[in-house]
Amino acid sequence: MSPKRYFPILQWLPGYSRVTLGSDLLAAVIVTVMLIPQSLAYALLAGLPPEVGLYASIAPLVIYAIFGTSRTLAVGPVAVVSLMTAAAVGQVAPQGTPEYLGAALVLALMSGLILTLMGVARLGFLANFLSHPVISGFITASGLIIAASQLRHVLGIDATGHNLFELLGSLALGLGGVHLATMGIGLGVLAFLYATRRWLKPALERAGVPPRPAEMLTKAAPILAVAVTTLATWWLGLDAKGVAVVGTVPAGLPPLTLPGFDSGLWSQLFVAALLISIIGFVESVSVGQTLAAKRRQRIDPDQELVGLGTSNIAASFTGGMPVTGGFARSVVNFDAGAQTPAAGAFTAVGIAGAALLLTPLIAYLPVATLAATIIVAVLSLVDISAIRRTWEYSRCDAMAMFVTIGVTLAVGVETGILAGVGLSLALHLYNTSRPHSAVVGRVPGTEHFRNVERHQVETDPALAILRVDESLYFANSRYLEDTVMALAARQPGLRHIVLACQAVNVIDASALESLEVINARLRDAQVKLHLAEVKGPVMDRLQHTRFCRELTGKVFLSTFDAWRSLRGDAPQRGHTCGAAGPVSAGPSGC
Repeated sequence: MSPKRYFPILQWLPGYSRVTLGSDLLAAVIVTVMLIPQSLAYALLAGLPPEVGLYASIAPLVIYAIFGTSRTLAVGPVAVVSLMTAAAVGQVAPQGTPEYLGAALVLALMSGLILTLMGVARLGFLANFLSHPVISGFITASGLIIAASQLRHVLGIDATGHNLFELLGSLALGLGGVHLATMGIGLGVLAFLYATRRWLKPALERAGVPPRPAEMLTKAAPILAVAVTTLATWWLGLDAKGVAVVGTVPAGLPPLTLPGFDSGLWSQLFVAALLISIIGFVESVSVGQTLAAKRRQRIDPDQELVGLGTSNIAASFTGGMPVTGGFARSVVNFDAGAQTPAAGAFTAVGIAGAALLLTPLIAYLPVATLAATIIVAVLSLVDISAIRRTWEYSRCDAMAMFVTIGVTLAVGVETGILAGVGLSLALHLYNTSRPHSAVVGRVPGTEHFRNVERHQVETDPALAILRVDESLYFANSRYLEDTVMALAARQPGLRHIVLACQAVNVIDASALESLEVINARLRDAQVKLHLAEVKGPVMDRLQHTRFCRELTGKVFLSTFDAWRSLRGDAPQRGHTCGAAGPVSAGPSGC
């Protein structure tokens, strides 16, 4: 195996040019400016000291540049993962204690190990078990919880809670103690950020600014809010009047940290680490694939697991927190012209410079400003219209979304995502346990066959062709038995039943046993069972089975061949199951 498979940096580094360097440096400057307040805000959201957000935006970016396959994905703390971190770590240690920080490091390490092992084992497909409605519902509910949790900082009151209803109740009780100066800062920043996000870009474009610079200036609005409110707090001494500020942030590069190896703590955090890993991976790979497609590039999901996993491991050993690819900063990185993951490494250098030189300025940054930044960022993730669209298209998917949203809001983030995944799998099993099938007839004058209940087609009282529109496995094998025997009972003159298997990709052992039962029962009723359009890999597995040896009918290459042969319109063109014939084209034929 080529080293490039495991070290994607070797794919782009040999051809790195001065022009590419210029593009990556420009993108790094823009993303650095955006990432500094984001990193501080998401550390606050996770209940961690603000410098942890900076630390989590240094080493992970460098490591991802080595192991990641996306050219433009920007790795770092993100809102949903920060919320999940706070929810998980808050169950094992109180905020503000060394144990809380230690648990966050363990969570990052566990998440990194899980992702890396999944990547090495090429288990990226497991993320497919998280359906889009479940993810969308979870992110919508998480966005509402995050926004509610930050209102206490905007209003300057004490409020706690692990779910939306606890938070809202606690906020209502604390409204009498609103701190006016803090509320003025928080609401002012909220209004400013909302206005710039909605109206600044169109205004700049009307003023003659090109679209790309206008977009960049709009994205940089939080920096202006941070600068103005920090300066105002220092100038007016608002911190002495009760406005909560970030406070002293240690200057320096990330420290080397050693996560704890307490087996009890690891077992307590395992489920949370697994969920954070999968949610973070799904978010990251979705963004990465979207951006890669715009440049006709591709990413390797399994190698992305390794890239994100090693990034989280790096975060755990450098005082950071769980990280993943962020949507907003990745889009900014892409729009700013980043060409390679080196842009992320240059961003890490910029963040390191900020950690060394800018921390004295951060001391007067109001917590309300960071909270307002988080609220505006996460509310863009809330997609209420998706609920209506999903309901109109699929009631089952909508039900999974409703359950995910409801349980997440009412109980908490971990329980919500588990409930959504569990219901999605249960609904999938239910739906596939009752596979759609149709009795089909021939469209006159053609070789095509369609559902007799939907189209005017030719049929034969002695012949029934049943099209099975699902793979056959343990959950639906008994249903197939009932369907075939009911069909035989409805047509007294029936002599042949053909199972049209063009949609059958798998027949497992339970389904094979059901086919044997169907064949035996039909034989007793003097009806022959035939197969048509069996895919090569499926036929390869059937050929040496007892079912194949005892099949009363034949295997036909096409449904039309079965129709002509069994009606006597043409010589018998099928072959006995297990005999050499045109169905199988070798070990992997189709």
